[in-house]
Amino acid sequence: MSTLAERLGYPADDRLLIINCDDLGMCHSANEGVYEALRSGIATAASLMVPCPWAREAASHYRGEDIGVHLTLTAEFELYRWGPCTQAPSLEGGQAGFPATIADVWEHADLDETRRELRAQIERAILWGFDVTHLDCHMGVLQLRPEFFDLYLDMAVEFALPLRLSGRSTQEKIGFPFRDLAEEEGVVVPDHLVVYSGVGGRRPFERTLMDLRPGVTEVYLHPATDHSEIRSFAPDWADRVDDHHLLTRDSQVSAVLERSEVRLIGWRELRDLQRTG
Repeated sequence: MSTLAERLGYPADDRLLIINCDDLGMCHSANEGVYEALRSGIATAASLMVPCPWAREAASHYRGEDIGVHLTLTAEFELYRWGPCTQAPSLEGGQAGFPATIADVWEHADLDETRRELRAQIERAILWGFDVTHLDCHMGVLQLRPEFFDLYLDMAVEFALPLRLSGRSTQEKIGFPFRDLAEEEGVVVPDHLVVYSGVGGRRPFERTLMDLRPGVTEVYLHPATDHSEIRSFAPDWADRVDDHHLLTRDSQVSAVLERSEVRLIGWRELRDLQRTG
Protein backbone atom coordinates (compact mmCIF):
# COMPACT_ATOMS: atom_id res chain seq x y z
CA MET A 1 0.00 0.00 0.00
CA SER A 2 1.12 3.54 -0.68
CA THR A 3 2.24 5.60 2.30
CA LEU A 4 0.45 8.80 3.23
CA ALA A 5 3.39 10.79 1.89
CA GLU A 6 3.11 9.01 -1.47
CA ARG A 7 -0.65 9.56 -1.59
CA LEU A 8 0.06 13.27 -1.08
CA GLY A 9 2.48 13.22 -4.01
CA TYR A 10 5.81 13.07 -2.13
CA PRO A 11 8.49 10.36 -1.99
CA ALA A 12 7.85 7.72 0.67
CA ASP A 13 10.91 8.67 2.71
CA ASP A 14 10.13 12.41 2.79
CA ARG A 15 9.70 14.00 6.22
CA LEU A 16 6.59 16.17 6.17
CA LEU A 17 5.70 18.42 9.09
CA ILE A 18 2.47 20.19 10.03
CA ILE A 19 3.11 22.98 12.57
CA ASN A 20 -0.30 23.69 14.07
CA CYS A 21 -1.28 26.59 16.35
CA ASP A 22 -3.94 25.55 18.84
CA ASP A 23 -6.38 27.85 20.68
CA LEU A 24 -7.15 30.46 18.04
CA GLY A 25 -10.14 32.42 19.36
CA MET A 26 -9.39 31.77 23.02
CA CYS A 27 -8.48 35.41 23.64
CA HIS A 28 -7.16 38.46 21.80
CA SER A 29 -3.55 37.58 22.69
CA ALA A 30 -3.99 34.14 21.11
CA ASN A 31 -5.51 35.65 17.97
CA GLU A 32 -2.57 38.01 17.55
CA GLY A 33 -0.03 35.28 18.22
CA VAL A 34 -1.59 32.67 15.95
CA TYR A 35 -2.11 34.93 12.97
CA GLU A 36 1.41 36.33 13.21
CA ALA A 37 2.80 32.78 13.40
CA LEU A 38 0.84 31.85 10.27
CA ARG A 39 1.55 34.99 8.26
CA SER A 40 5.13 35.83 9.10
CA GLY A 41 6.36 32.82 11.07
CA ILE A 42 6.84 29.12 10.41
CA ALA A 43 3.40 27.82 11.42
CA THR A 44 1.42 26.08 8.68
CA ALA A 45 -2.04 25.64 10.26
CA ALA A 46 -4.21 26.54 13.23
CA SER A 47 -7.31 25.39 15.11
CA LEU A 48 -10.24 27.60 16.18
CA MET A 49 -12.00 27.33 19.56
CA VAL A 50 -15.47 28.30 18.36
CA PRO A 51 -17.19 28.67 21.79
CA CYS A 52 -14.63 31.14 23.15
CA PRO A 53 -15.47 34.86 23.47
CA TRP A 54 -12.78 35.96 21.02
CA ALA A 55 -13.58 33.43 18.26
CA ARG A 56 -15.69 35.96 16.38
CA GLU A 57 -12.77 38.39 16.37
CA ALA A 58 -10.58 35.62 14.96
CA ALA A 59 -13.13 35.13 12.19
CA SER A 60 -13.06 38.85 11.36
CA HIS A 61 -9.30 38.66 10.69
CA TYR A 62 -9.39 35.42 8.66
CA ARG A 63 -7.72 35.64 5.23
CA GLY A 64 -8.00 32.07 4.01
CA GLU A 65 -5.33 30.51 6.21
CA ASP A 66 -5.27 26.75 6.86
CA ILE A 67 -7.58 26.61 9.89
CA GLY A 68 -9.57 23.76 11.41
CA VAL A 69 -11.93 23.47 14.37
CA HIS A 70 -10.53 22.78 17.85
CA LEU A 71 -13.61 20.98 19.18
CA THR A 72 -14.09 22.24 22.71
CA LEU A 73 -15.92 20.71 25.68
CA THR A 74 -13.78 22.05 28.55
CA ALA A 75 -12.89 25.46 30.00
CA GLU A 76 -9.82 24.99 32.16
CA PHE A 77 -9.15 28.49 33.53
CA GLU A 78 -10.58 29.48 36.90
CA LEU A 79 -10.89 33.18 36.04
CA TYR A 80 -11.97 32.92 32.41
CA ARG A 81 -14.95 30.83 31.28
CA TRP A 82 -16.70 29.81 28.07
CA GLY A 83 -19.57 27.41 27.46
CA PRO A 84 -21.65 25.52 24.91
CA CYS A 85 -22.97 27.00 21.68
CA THR A 86 -26.13 24.89 22.11
CA GLN A 87 -28.60 24.25 24.90
CA ALA A 88 -26.70 21.43 26.61
CA PRO A 89 -27.21 21.17 30.39
CA SER A 90 -25.02 18.09 30.68
CA LEU A 91 -22.07 20.04 29.25
CA GLU A 92 -22.30 22.81 31.86
CA GLY A 93 -19.78 22.65 34.70
CA GLY A 94 -20.31 23.78 38.26
CA GLN A 95 -18.74 27.24 37.75
CA ALA A 96 -20.69 28.25 34.63
CA GLY A 97 -19.54 27.25 31.19
CA PHE A 98 -17.89 23.96 30.31
CA PRO A 99 -16.33 21.76 33.00
CA ALA A 100 -12.68 22.39 33.85
CA THR A 101 -11.55 18.78 33.49
CA ILE A 102 -11.83 15.94 31.00
CA ALA A 103 -12.96 13.58 33.76
CA ASP A 104 -15.94 15.84 34.50
CA VAL A 105 -16.96 15.79 30.82
CA TRP A 106 -16.71 12.01 30.64
CA GLU A 107 -18.76 11.58 33.80
CA HIS A 108 -21.63 13.94 33.01
CA ALA A 109 -21.89 14.62 29.27
CA ASP A 110 -24.93 13.28 27.46
CA LEU A 111 -23.76 11.87 24.13
CA ASP A 112 -26.69 13.24 22.11
CA GLU A 113 -26.12 16.72 23.54
CA THR A 114 -22.41 16.35 22.84
CA ARG A 115 -23.04 15.38 19.22
CA ARG A 116 -25.25 18.43 18.69
CA GLU A 117 -22.65 20.69 20.28
CA LEU A 118 -19.79 19.37 18.15
CA ARG A 119 -21.81 19.74 14.97
CA ALA A 120 -22.83 23.27 15.96
CA GLN A 121 -19.20 24.31 16.51
CA ILE A 122 -18.19 23.12 13.05
CA GLU A 123 -21.24 24.66 11.39
CA ARG A 124 -20.64 27.99 13.11
CA ALA A 125 -17.04 28.11 11.87
CA ILE A 126 -18.30 27.45 8.33
CA LEU A 127 -20.99 30.12 8.72
CA TRP A 128 -18.34 32.62 9.80
CA GLY A 129 -16.52 32.01 6.51
CA PHE A 130 -13.76 29.58 7.50
CA ASP A 131 -12.72 27.04 4.88
CA VAL A 132 -12.37 24.40 7.59
CA THR A 133 -9.42 22.10 6.91
CA HIS A 134 -9.45 19.59 9.78
CA LEU A 135 -10.73 18.64 13.22
CA ASP A 136 -8.86 18.26 16.50
CA CYS A 137 -10.02 18.54 20.10
CA HIS A 138 -9.18 20.69 23.09
CA MET A 139 -7.31 18.79 25.82
CA GLY A 140 -7.78 15.52 23.89
CA VAL A 141 -11.22 14.98 25.38
CA LEU A 142 -12.64 13.15 22.36
CA GLN A 143 -9.87 10.70 21.56
CA LEU A 144 -9.34 8.75 24.75
CA ARG A 145 -12.79 7.19 25.39
CA PRO A 146 -14.50 5.01 22.74
CA GLU A 147 -17.96 6.56 23.11
CA PHE A 148 -16.56 10.08 22.63
CA PHE A 149 -14.22 8.98 19.86
CA ASP A 150 -17.26 7.68 17.96
CA LEU A 151 -18.64 11.23 17.92
CA TYR A 152 -15.27 12.63 16.86
CA LEU A 153 -15.07 10.17 13.98
CA ASP A 154 -18.68 10.80 13.00
CA MET A 155 -17.93 14.52 12.62
CA ALA A 156 -14.90 13.76 10.45
CA VAL A 157 -17.03 11.56 8.18
CA GLU A 158 -20.00 13.94 8.08
CA PHE A 159 -17.90 16.98 7.14
CA ALA A 160 -15.23 15.06 5.16
CA LEU A 161 -12.36 16.35 7.29
CA PRO A 162 -9.09 14.77 8.48
CA LEU A 163 -8.47 14.22 12.19
CA ARG A 164 -5.72 14.73 14.73
CA LEU A 165 -4.96 11.38 16.33
CA SER A 166 -1.95 10.06 18.20
CA GLY A 167 0.29 7.51 16.48
CA ARG A 168 -0.50 3.86 15.81
CA SER A 169 1.78 2.72 18.63
CA THR A 170 -0.59 4.32 21.18
CA GLN A 171 -3.64 2.24 20.22
CA GLU A 172 -2.81 -0.56 22.66
CA LYS A 173 -2.12 1.87 25.50
CA ILE A 174 -5.39 3.76 24.98
CA GLY A 175 -7.29 0.51 24.66
CA PHE A 176 -9.20 0.58 21.37
CA PRO A 177 -8.19 0.70 17.67
CA PHE A 178 -9.03 4.33 16.94
CA ARG A 179 -6.66 4.64 13.97
CA ASP A 180 -7.98 1.46 12.39
CA LEU A 181 -11.53 2.75 12.78
CA ALA A 182 -10.62 6.06 11.14
CA GLU A 183 -8.90 4.27 8.27
CA GLU A 184 -11.96 2.06 7.69
CA GLU A 185 -14.06 5.21 7.29
CA GLY A 186 -11.64 6.80 4.82
CA VAL A 187 -10.59 9.53 7.25
CA VAL A 188 -7.04 10.79 6.67
CA VAL A 189 -4.80 11.01 9.74
CA PRO A 190 -1.12 12.09 10.02
CA ASP A 191 1.32 9.26 10.70
CA HIS A 192 2.73 10.77 13.89
CA LEU A 193 1.67 13.30 16.55
CA VAL A 194 4.10 14.99 18.93
CA VAL A 195 2.34 14.79 22.31
CA TYR A 196 3.42 16.58 25.48
CA SER A 197 1.83 17.71 28.72
CA GLY A 198 0.32 21.18 29.04
CA VAL A 199 1.48 24.05 26.83
CA GLY A 200 4.96 25.26 26.02
CA GLY A 201 6.18 23.25 23.05
CA ARG A 202 9.75 24.48 22.62
CA ARG A 203 11.56 21.35 23.82
CA PRO A 204 9.26 18.83 22.10
CA PHE A 205 9.46 20.88 18.90
CA GLU A 206 13.25 21.08 18.97
CA ARG A 207 13.52 17.33 19.65
CA THR A 208 11.16 16.67 16.76
CA LEU A 209 13.32 18.63 14.33
CA MET A 210 16.39 16.66 15.39
CA ASP A 211 14.76 13.24 14.94
CA LEU A 212 11.85 13.58 12.53
CA ARG A 213 10.66 10.29 11.08
CA PRO A 214 9.59 9.74 7.45
CA GLY A 215 5.93 10.41 6.80
CA VAL A 216 3.57 13.12 8.04
CA THR A 217 4.08 14.43 11.58
CA GLU A 218 1.98 17.03 13.38
CA VAL A 219 3.32 19.18 16.19
CA TYR A 220 1.06 21.68 17.96
CA LEU A 221 1.96 24.85 19.87
CA HIS A 222 -0.03 27.60 21.61
CA PRO A 223 1.31 31.01 20.52
CA ALA A 224 0.06 34.20 22.14
CA THR A 225 1.38 37.75 22.35
CA ASP A 226 2.46 39.16 25.70
CA HIS A 227 0.23 41.72 27.33
CA SER A 228 -1.95 42.12 30.40
CA GLU A 229 -4.95 40.26 28.99
CA ILE A 230 -3.42 36.79 28.93
CA ARG A 231 -1.35 37.40 32.06
CA SER A 232 -4.56 38.15 33.96
CA PHE A 233 -6.11 34.68 33.61
CA ALA A 234 -3.60 32.13 32.25
CA PRO A 235 -1.05 30.66 34.68
CA ASP A 236 0.77 29.26 31.63
CA TRP A 237 0.99 32.62 29.83
CA ALA A 238 4.81 32.62 29.73
CA ASP A 239 4.87 29.30 27.85
CA ARG A 240 2.36 30.61 25.33
CA VAL A 241 4.45 33.74 24.78
CA ASP A 242 7.54 31.56 24.32
CA ASP A 243 5.70 29.49 21.71
CA HIS A 244 4.97 32.73 19.86
CA HIS A 245 8.65 33.68 19.95
CA LEU A 246 9.65 30.21 18.77
CA LEU A 247 7.36 30.39 15.75
CA THR A 248 8.01 33.99 14.74
CA ARG A 249 11.39 35.22 15.98
CA ASP A 250 13.72 32.28 16.66
CA SER A 251 16.30 32.39 13.88
CA GLN A 252 18.02 29.22 15.09
CA VAL A 253 14.87 27.15 14.64
CA SER A 254 14.35 28.58 11.17
CA ALA A 255 17.92 27.69 10.29
CA VAL A 256 17.49 24.11 11.54
CA LEU A 257 14.37 23.74 9.42
CA GLU A 258 16.27 24.86 6.33
CA ARG A 259 19.17 22.47 6.96
CA SER A 260 17.04 19.48 7.86
CA GLU A 261 15.24 19.27 4.50
CA VAL A 262 11.90 18.98 6.27
CA ARG A 263 8.94 19.81 4.07
CA LEU A 264 6.33 22.01 5.78
CA ILE A 265 2.75 21.24 4.81
CA GLY A 266 -0.71 22.08 6.11
CA TRP A 267 -3.91 20.21 6.78
CA ARG A 268 -5.56 21.38 3.57
CA GLU A 269 -3.49 18.88 1.56
CA LEU A 270 -4.78 16.05 3.76
CA ARG A 271 -8.35 17.30 3.49
CA ASP A 272 -8.16 17.48 -0.29
CA LEU A 273 -6.74 13.96 -0.42
CA GLN A 274 -9.59 12.67 1.74
CA ARG A 275 -12.23 14.36 -0.36
CA THR A 276 -10.84 13.06 -3.64
CA GLY A 277 -10.40 9.53 -2.29
